[in-house]
Amino acid sequence: MNEIRYTLISDGPSDRSLVPILTWALREKGEVSRIQAEWADLRRLPQPPQTLHARILNAIDLFPSDLLFIHRDAEKEDPEHRYKEIHAALNEANQRGFQTPAVCVVPVQMTKAWLLFDETAIRLAAGNPNGKNPLKVPDLSIIEQIPDPKEILFNILREASGLRGRHLKRFNMAESRIRITELVSDFAPLRKLSAFQRLEEDISRLKRNGWIFEI
Repeated sequence: MNEIRYTLISDGPSDRSLVPILTWALREKGEVSRIQAEWADLRRLPQPPQTLHARILNAIDLFPSDLLFIHRDAEKEDPEHRYKEIHAALNEANQRGFQTPAVCVVPVQMTKAWLLFDETAIRLAAGNPNGKNPLKVPDLSIIEQIPDPKEILFNILREASGLRGRHLKRFNMAESRIRITELVSDFAPLRKLSAFQRLEEDISRLKRNGWIFEI
C-alpha cells in the first residue's frame, strides 16, 4: 500500500485548514492511499525560527517526513514573488543538509479564499447546519480577484451561525474557519483556481520524478 508522511509549514495557525486540502490533492494526484499529515507548530520552541529557511530546517527535524509543503499567502504580492522566496529559502536549507522534496502552496490573496466554495460545510462549521438565511458566497471564478477574502469569510460565517447580540460575540471564529475543510469531502471545485492548479501540477511532477514512493 502506498503511504506517505508530509509536514506543512504555514504562515499562521489558522492555515492548518490546508491539511485536508493537501491530503485530498495527494490522493488525487499522487495516487497515495495512506497519508500521515503533520502541521509544524514551531511557536512554542524556546527560540522560534525567524527566517523561512530556519523554519524549514526546524520543521523537518521535529516532524520527519517524506514530503514538505511550504505555504505562503500571496496577499497583495505577485504570487511569483512568493514562489521565489520559498525557493530561495529551500536553496539555503539545502546548503545546510536539507534534502526532503518540497511543494509550494501559494494561494492568490490568502488561504481563506480556498474556504469559500462549500456552503453546506460553512453552515456545519458555523454550528447551524439547518440555517435557511441566504449566504453571499462569491463565485469561485472571481475569488482570486477579491482583495480581502478573510473578511468575506468571516462575514459569511457570522451570517451562517444565525447568532445575534451577545451570542454572536461568543462565536468562535478561529475554530469555525478551521473546521470548514474538515467537513468537505471533495475539493475538486478548487481546480478552477490558478494557484490550486499549480499545486496539483507540482504534486504530479514529484510523482513523475519518483519522489512519492512506497514505504
